[in-house]
Amino acid sequence: MTARTGRVERGTKETEVLVEIDLDGTGRVDVATGVGFFDHMLAQLGKHGSFDLTVKTSGDLHIDSHHTIEDTAIALGQAFRQALGDKAGIRRFANASVPLDEALAQVTVDIAGRPYLVHSEPDGMAPMIGPEYDTTMTRHVLESFVANAQICLHVHVPYGRNAHHIVEAQFKALARALRDAVAFDPKVHGIPSTKGAL
Repeated sequence: MTARTGRVERGTKETEVLVEIDLDGTGRVDVATGVGFFDHMLAQLGKHGSFDLTVKTSGDLHIDSHHTIEDTAIALGQAFRQALGDKAGIRRFANASVPLDEALAQVTVDIAGRPYLVHSEPDGMAPMIGPEYDTTMTRHVLESFVANAQICLHVHVPYGRNAHHIVEAQFKALARALRDAVAFDPKVHGIPSTKGAL
């Protein structure tokens, strides 16, 4: 079996990012972006997706965390797409629901080749988690990841009170859905599309 790995180095005047991913890993993570809560979320993605994931980002945190988080999500999406290869034999569609105390996240994914995001969270979320993570960045992370991974993603949090729980449940549910969507299905032969391409 061909290794399903991706490696992206992305440099701008604002950030330097390295992402390495192995879709057939064991959940080993090595993440350092300088934004503690975001590191915690990326660790959830690797661990619960059973992806080996390395992320190293240095960014202009003296301004704020926006560029660091955004550029990391872009590189992560690019690496994920690279690792997918031709997508032959994968399940393609998957969904996962993950509770975290009072919060519930529901994620549905299509490894479609066409980027599209639907995202909803409860109103009235706290604006910050810790000193560096603006909670409006969660949607932006997903937008950036989806656009570069070229997947269709629906993320819905019907309820929750604690911002940490609301965001973390989304990353865990995303991890589980991606894990199932990229898994090989013995009933699938070739590209899982009537078009013959994804």
